[in-house]
Amino acid sequence: MPTTLEITLSPERAMNKQAILIEIAVQLAIDFDTIQDYVILRKSMDARSMDIKILLKLAVFFKGEKVVKAQEHFNFQKHNERTCHIIGFGPAGMFAALQCLQMGIKPIVLERGKDVSERIGDIAAINKKLEINPESNYCYGEGGAGTYSDGKLYTRSTKRGNVKKVLDAFIQHGADEKIGYEAHPHIGTNKLPKIIAKIRETILAQGGEIHFKTKMTDFSIKGGKIVSLICNDEIEMECQNLILATGHSARDIFELLHQKEVFIEAKPFALGVRIEHTQELIDQIQYKRDERGKFLPPATYSLVTQACGRGVFSFCMCPGGVIASASTDNNEVVVNGWSSSARNGQYSNSGIVTEIRPENWQAYLEHGPLAALRFQESIEQNAYQSTGSIIAPAQRVEDFIQNRVSSTLPRTSYQPGIVSRDLQEILPSFITDSLRQGMLDFGKKMRGYRTNDAILVGVESRSSSPVRIPRDKENLQHPQLSNLYPCGEGAGYAGGIVSAAIDGMRCAEALGE
Repeated sequence: MPTTLEITLSPERAMNKQAILIEIAVQLAIDFDTIQDYVILRKSMDARSMDIKILLKLAVFFKGEKVVKAQEHFNFQKHNERTCHIIGFGPAGMFAALQCLQMGIKPIVLERGKDVSERIGDIAAINKKLEINPESNYCYGEGGAGTYSDGKLYTRSTKRGNVKKVLDAFIQHGADEKIGYEAHPHIGTNKLPKIIAKIRETILAQGGEIHFKTKMTDFSIKGGKIVSLICNDEIEMECQNLILATGHSARDIFELLHQKEVFIEAKPFALGVRIEHTQELIDQIQYKRDERGKFLPPATYSLVTQACGRGVFSFCMCPGGVIASASTDNNEVVVNGWSSSARNGQYSNSGIVTEIRPENWQAYLEHGPLAALRFQESIEQNAYQSTGSIIAPAQRVEDFIQNRVSSTLPRTSYQPGIVSRDLQEILPSFITDSLRQGMLDFGKKMRGYRTNDAILVGVESRSSSPVRIPRDKENLQHPQLSNLYPCGEGAGYAGGIVSAAIDGMRCAEALGE
């Protein structure tokens, strides 16, 4: 049995295996030569002072012991006659399919978008031609929105399911082993597509089906169940079970459910802007030094405050990353952020968003459960109308705080481009008032964060779904339709790659019981 040990090292020594082995010998008061090897169980950083430390939790193996890197696997079974249709091949749908195969249920995945290799051309057109393909973009296609995201794998949903199983699955399909032990793991948008393609190959090899460019456009209900699906307005399929894992941007699915009188409800979400600084500045603020050095990673931050009676917080912070278009149609401007695995870009960006509550969408109540969605949609269209394209409206931070239009704008990572606009003319005053006060508070927490060299880019509106599809807490079934399992971010039960993957597995497990 290995010995568990926690050690503290400088960033430089933590990068050196020999230094780690020496520290193990010192801490355990043993001969260096008696150590066979070690496995990192957990790695985190203490940057509260200028004397930055790396904290390592290790499993230490001695001579004669077999070094074991414990991993959890999907144990696939030959599938029986049971099938499950899965709508969407993002993290929730992907891991639902894997879990189905583990239980001997054949998954039939229907994904409106293209596979990762075909998505590349449509992603390029967004930046070069300012064109959005409504069926293939940053949100739709193999892997969902996560494919071209930072690939953040940190989650607080550790009690909802098996986080380790999700991380191990990514490792087994090509992700770096460090995601299994880092405190805030990420894969990187440059590596995710290949990993996702390998997961697809596993599902197909085990007998699952995956159909790209296949959008559910209708369904039939009989006896309190969905009995058939219509895809692309013409293909009909019989349906035994349905896991609905469409993601938070599939508005047509929400509209279809409402049209078919399937119960859904508006839910609170968050909306705001994307803020961009140079990564060098964020490093200086967080590490309290002029230069980061080669042994420290690009610095991150997480900020939260109460402003004007509502929460304002950072969201999806991307060190060394870029701002990207997350629009799913050509009449809206939506921005998000991502980073490569190296996080070595010039800029850092983060969503800065505030709470949107039921009282904020009162003007849209005629739309019933789609009221919050219509409010969200109106903001995105306002942004588009302000520029006439997916070029994004932007404002320097201090100009925004002082309520003045920026006469110039700094360079940005957002490839379609930015143009100076008064964000107060795009966003409702309750949002701009909260964001403005939030910026003041964040400037006090991080000295230098409030600077006119930083910019705000609008709008960051897809932080979570504005719709919840209800389900039973125990069996995860929709209250009206016993074979419908609402799942993931789009249904309102997840908020990121890992939490969505966990929810996908939970839904598959529920229908297997």
